[in-house]
Amino acid sequence: MAQKPAAGRGRARYITPEGERALREELRYLWKEKRPEVTQAVRDAAALGDRSENAEYIYGKKQLREIDRRVRFLTKRLDELTVVDRLPDDTGRVFFGAWVTLEDDDGETRNYRLVGPDEFDLSKGYLSIDAPLARALLGRRLDDEIEFRAPDGLMNYIIVDIRYEASPL
Repeated sequence: MAQKPAAGRGRARYITPEGERALREELRYLWKEKRPEVTQAVRDAAALGDRSENAEYIYGKKQLREIDRRVRFLTKRLDELTVVDRLPDDTGRVFFGAWVTLEDDDGETRNYRLVGPDEFDLSKGYLSIDAPLARALLGRRLDDEIEFRAPDGLMNYIIVDIRYEASPL
């Protein structure tokens, strides 16, 4: 009989200091600014009378449920995350938080930073540590060739640069 996965298993529990700050800021904004604003709008809409056909009231209540759901998620997630705020002992290898420059077979380069799943954003070059490419990069060194299966097929890269940046305080 297959065992159920533990809650959160399969999803990395690491985050950069910048990622943690962003999640905490989102939580602060939702709880201190957005929720009170929506609560007041619901209160105002309720004062207008019949709530069953009051679109503003119904929409406001829906917004409050969504805000509360996100606040619960962020609160729980922040409690279980580990902030990686120091450089690894061996900065010549790829670990969490590294900026990695890859070169493909055509000579084109791409830059990625390995980050937690809560902060990935490919438009910024932030690659989730759970992504197949990130897993293929972990522990590798400069000039190592990596091969991994992408949706487009088998991809080959050479690691041409690895760097770590100390996180700003």
